[in-house]
Amino acid sequence: MEKMIIIDSDVLIEILDKKSEKGDEALKLILQSGEEMFITVIALHEVLYGLRKHGKPAKDVLLLPVLSYTKRDAVLSSKVELEAEEKGTPVGRTDAMIAAITVSNEAKLYSFNVKHFSSLKAFGLKLFP
Repeated sequence: MEKMIIIDSDVLIEILDKKSEKGDEALKLILQSGEEMFITVIALHEVLYGLRKHGKPAKDVLLLPVLSYTKRDAVLSSKVELEAEEKGTPVGRTDAMIAAITVSNEAKLYSFNVKHFSSLKAFGLKLFP
């Protein structure tokens, strides 16, 4: 399987913002890595919701390759969410779902919300960069 980077919605929003230096730097890092870039169906929902809410065009986002949420991901994310809760470090449901998609696809997740995802490294989540 080729190397993949999964872009979280917060990174994608910055990349889509033409005035964002943070987004320009993020895109530069991704392109320099030479890895394939994907988003999850969950990030797609989050970004489309925000764009539509603010009356912005969504066509560019729809061109990105999207990874679905599978039964295997549901099994893993429910386990991750419950175990994190039992350890006293609860994670958001969508964060658990995104992490599961990333782990299932043997990819790395690129998110600016490192705090949200760092506890999920114990479940095999790899972060980019």
